[in-house]
Amino acid sequence: MPLKRGTSKETVSHNIKTETKHGKPRKQAVAIALNQARKSGAKIPKKSDK
Repeated sequence: MPLKRGTSKETVSHNIKTETKHGKPRKQAVAIALNQARKSGAKIPKKSDK
């Protein structure tokens, strides 16, 4: 099932739940959901490497 497009917290939360349901680790699911939100126009900064 494709992920929902959008930038709201509800949409990101739904995408995280969808990915974890399909067997992805939690951190990877969060990264995928935030990336999808960024593609939809959300102004979420990328994590900087230290």
